[in-house]
Amino acid sequence: MEFLVRQQNNTPPEEREALRPKERARAQELREAGILVKIWRVLGSTDSIALYEAADADALHEALLSLPTARWMKFQVEPLVTHPQEKKT
Repeated sequence: MEFLVRQQNNTPPEEREALRPKERARAQELREAGILVKIWRVLGSTDSIALYEAADADALHEALLSLPTARWMKFQVEPLVTHPQEKKT
């Protein structure tokens, strides 16, 4: 199942710099596992929008909480379903 996740980053700047390498490493692990499909930065902020693929909401929840900065993040999750007009490939 696909999820559009808006991530508001409220990590204190001093923590953000210290956690950046761990955050990048964990994001890469999620990419390699096929969970983090695509991520975009919101211009002018530290927020991001990402496309995740997970078996269900519980699996997504687990993936999001595995991020080193999760305790400072606010997540807005939108489950996505295929539109009837979408061509099957």
